[in-house]
Formats: sequence, C-alpha cells, structure tokens
Amino acid sequence: TIKYTIPNSSNNHKTTLKIFDLLGNEIETLIDEVKSPGTYEVKFDASKYSSGVYFYKLQCGNFVQVKKMTLIK
Repeated sequence: TIKYTIPNSSNNHKTTLKIFDLLGNEIETLIDEVKSPGTYEVKFDASKYSSGVYFYKLQCGNFVQVKKMTLIK
C-alpha cells in the first residue's frame, strides 16, 4: 500500500503515480486521473516483480515527489 498526499495548490490537475525500477525504467502506472487535494492510498500488486529497490513518482501539476521503496519477498 502506498500512501500519498496531493497538496492544495494542485487543484484540478491530472495526477499520476508511476513505479520505476532501479534503472529508471517505468514498470507500472497506478494512477492516471484528476484527483482533488487530500490524502489517498493505492494498492501496488508487486507479485510479478522480483525483490529489490523501486521508486515511485507522484506528479500533480507542478508538484513532483519521488520516493524509494524496497520490495522483499
């Protein structure tokens, strides 16, 4: 589960949440829609991916946030 917050300054902008591998290759898009400011959660089904380090990038208007996550199976 990935928790994320869309800031108030990002009203009526398309929100994307993408997962990248360690080499920077995009492997999955979890969210690609307009969302209101607030806090949300999304499930990431990582069953088809191997253990390792991944990044997720949240983008909404001019707001961009990248965080690292470790997948352990």
